[in-house]
Amino acid sequence: MSYEVYELDDEMNPHIKDSEERLVKPTENSDLEEQSIEVTLRPQNLTDFVGQNHIKEPLIISIEAAKKRKEPIEHVLLYGNPGLGKTTLANIIAKEMGVNIKITAGPALERIGDLAAILSNLAEGDILFIDEIHRLNKSVEEVLYSAMEDYALDIIIGKGPTARTLRMPLEKFTLIGATTKLNLLSSPLRDRFGHVYHLNFYEDTDIEKIINRNANILEVKIRDDADKIIAVRSRKTPRVANRLLKRVRDYAQVKHNGIIDGNIAKEALDMLNVDKYGLDEVDRKILKFIIENFAGGPVGLNTLAAAIAEEMDTVENIYEPFLLQIGMLERTPRGRKATTKAYEHLGKKFPKQNRIL
Repeated sequence: MSYEVYELDDEMNPHIKDSEERLVKPTENSDLEEQSIEVTLRPQNLTDFVGQNHIKEPLIISIEAAKKRKEPIEHVLLYGNPGLGKTTLANIIAKEMGVNIKITAGPALERIGDLAAILSNLAEGDILFIDEIHRLNKSVEEVLYSAMEDYALDIIIGKGPTARTLRMPLEKFTLIGATTKLNLLSSPLRDRFGHVYHLNFYEDTDIEKIINRNANILEVKIRDDADKIIAVRSRKTPRVANRLLKRVRDYAQVKHNGIIDGNIAKEALDMLNVDKYGLDEVDRKILKFIIENFAGGPVGLNTLAAAIAEEMDTVENIYEPFLLQIGMLERTPRGRKATTKAYEHLGKKFPKQNRIL
């Protein structure tokens, strides 16, 4: 294997710095005022971070221990469904450690030089956050091994018998990786993370706390049981809860006096076609197709995706997890099946021969 060679001196190669700025988004903890509303809704410390206690408690200990030793926290891998707080946790870890974080994504790191440009510009203790880390180029991933373990970049110069290895030292840094597909990470990469955390779907009570907190930030009055109504329809996901809260706020400000109560929340969510379980049009289309066209299933994923005009990955990673979580869909070796709960929700009669106990 031969690697591309880069002299990592900004004055000699200014394009390297331009490349690094293109690939990463630096976030400094002192610049919160300039961030968008979406970012300000994110909690800024572990105290404000609601839920995921199985992660918070060990993470607090690890952060305190690293600070006492005056060294970076070990590399962290976060995995779970979209919208559960992986990026938020990465930013919180950086803030708790008092360091800067640079953000990029696996598909953006196409060449070894892209990774070299970023790593060579990290200061001691800085955090590099790679979203969708399972989509890293294989050659880039292999260079990352020595960077994570030895804080050095091994670059091979030349080809054949004349090839030689150049080792460039790096500042000690922390890599935080995020993925929705842990199974797509190679074992050598996965094993180099000192902390591996799985983010679970949230309980409705935790989503209520998030809604009330963010309503205060948005300066929106929310009363009665409006927070519960929005929480139940938020698919157990904070990102969805924030989106629905802002849409309900818009509805309340335009159609009413700006105060969100239970009735206004129901009206707004019904207008958005989000039902009492949080199902949207695509969710219902999936269930209706299985029930009406295949007598409740089983149906293959490929057939299901083609029927509703969605990508297989979208169905499998966006819609399926929630439908499984609330008990309206079942995975079997032969395909997907609708449950009695799905039949009841859609007002359909469940066939006795397909009854799921």
